[in-house]
Amino acid sequence: MEQRTPIFISLTALLGTPVTDASGQLRGKLKDVAVATGADAGSVAGLVLKTRDGLSLVPSQSVMETPAGTLELRAGQALAPIKDEGNYLFLQRDLVDRQIIDIHGRKVVRVNDVDLEWTVQNAGEALQLRVCEVEVGLRGAVRRVFKGILPRTRLESLSRRFAARAIPWQFVDVIEPDPARRVKLRIEHERLAHIHPSELAEILEDLAPAEREAIFTSLDEEMAAETLEEVDPKLQKSLLEKLDEEKIAGIVEEMDPGAAADLLSELSEERSDAILGEMEPEERQEVEELLEFDENSAAGFMTTEFVHVGADATVAEAVQALRSFDGDPDSLTEIFLLGEKRELGGVVPLARLAMAQPDTHVGVLTETRVLSCPADMHQNELAEMFDKYNLHALPVVNSQGHMVGVVRAEKVISLLRERL
Repeated sequence: MEQRTPIFISLTALLGTPVTDASGQLRGKLKDVAVATGADAGSVAGLVLKTRDGLSLVPSQSVMETPAGTLELRAGQALAPIKDEGNYLFLQRDLVDRQIIDIHGRKVVRVNDVDLEWTVQNAGEALQLRVCEVEVGLRGAVRRVFKGILPRTRLESLSRRFAARAIPWQFVDVIEPDPARRVKLRIEHERLAHIHPSELAEILEDLAPAEREAIFTSLDEEMAAETLEEVDPKLQKSLLEKLDEEKIAGIVEEMDPGAAADLLSELSEERSDAILGEMEPEERQEVEELLEFDENSAAGFMTTEFVHVGADATVAEAVQALRSFDGDPDSLTEIFLLGEKRELGGVVPLARLAMAQPDTHVGVLTETRVLSCPADMHQNELAEMFDKYNLHALPVVNSQGHMVGVVRAEKVISLLRERL
């Protein structure tokens, strides 16, 4: 038996449709569509009917579309009043006119309509209704504005004059601000982990405070830390405002020490101390040391996360040091050679390391000219130095000549962008 071609219909067109029983008696009108969440997200759990006795929910497979455009209950299907909303997302009530995250487009959009389809999974089975996509453009808005004014066929014809701007359902991330209901609906934002932190930061900036909080608190500590590094100080404080010190400490521990110090310096001394008190000793010490530096100095821009080995180390040992690095591997462009007292002895670009034999001593691969800057160098001089020598990274040394950190190019770029 040949499979039936799916029948597409918009939520706007579907709402208000009369629902009759097999004898043709009116039983109610379609009020909403209930969609499953959690593991079955997107499948239509049932249709909400407005009847004389209130609202009832019937399974979508118990309803069929008639040639006249109405809906008909299958024989023997009884109406049961809604006593518990269950783990359902109601398309009209919870989605239309609400903000969602377009995972594919990596942006916040507002829903104007929802497109669904009647389809058959297997030959001989009843029609199933499922969500296809959400409309975020003029097509959906036109449908809603002229619904009830124009006949359905004319309305569909008019709306199709406007280009469709739709997001496939699998790329929709629903935002639920209410924590209790978010748990009940089992809404998870695990797909946000595939978005770059800088793009996620832009999404958070476009959301209202309640929605912003709902998204940020759903992130794991590592993703929250990376995202927090990408937003401005004012928004950082806002995102952390309702979190307790223990939760913040867990996020701060995942941040680059320099970024963590910048964050804590923007908070009150009392709260900063409370967060430091919840941190692990090693991470706390790194951040506390950075907090002592002038924020406008080179030390104020540096990170203490870098890879170093001794001058007599081999390439194999240097590679092992790289593998053991706990920081962001994407930030690495070189390794540093340090003496017993952490005096800077050389810099080896990773490209040279990759092309050398494992038993080669890294000392022979070092740059002929090693640049560094004092910890108290002013940020203006630091920016000039990066520009003059086209640097990717610059080691920072203290007054005793010991390397204490490294300034990466992205920090200097951020500084220059703030001045534009």
